[in-house]
Amino acid sequence: MLGWLNFVVLVISSIVFSVLYVLSVRPAHLEQKIREQAYRRCGQYRLIGMIPMGIASINYVLYHWYPLPIDPLPARFPWPYGVSVLIAVAVGVPALILMIRGVRDAGKEALTPDKSHTMYGGIYRKIRHPQAVGEAPLWIVMALLLNSPFLAAFSLLYLGVWCWWSVEEEKDLLLRYGQAYADYRARTGMFWPKRQSGG
Repeated sequence: MLGWLNFVVLVISSIVFSVLYVLSVRPAHLEQKIREQAYRRCGQYRLIGMIPMGIASINYVLYHWYPLPIDPLPARFPWPYGVSVLIAVAVGVPALILMIRGVRDAGKEALTPDKSHTMYGGIYRKIRHPQAVGEAPLWIVMALLLNSPFLAAFSLLYLGVWCWWSVEEEKDLLLRYGQAYADYRARTGMFWPKRQSGG
């Protein structure tokens, strides 16, 4: 029973934070409806969305003790736990570095959209969504550290969620910055740096 309850809360909190975050990356669209309140409202969506995201993280930990009674996957990975830790470190350290760099270079816009904010520099000169590339794999890292094949499989859903957020954010940034963002998008990779053409 506790396994099912934990899983249901995980699914609901995942849906809630996914929807709240997508709402938070659309201030220019919202501005067309509610004017000057839009950016503050989107900041509220983002901050409130951290609550269900935190709950989902707790659900991951609880799943270690309360798995689904009909979990179709093995209870543990087929290799020694030390291998899971090594993979988690190999994935998690670069992901954290990229996420932190993205947050730093985005400035306060990482938490609260700001209409006066200019387009980003730093790591954003190489890729358009460093925070997404850094954050999304951290769920798989958690699954590896919790030694749960089911959570690793569930984490793959979050990769789609982060892609969805990135696409929605780009639509809004095009509305916000216009041709400047279109040009930036043409020369910069979405999740991976573009190869520079020689010559």
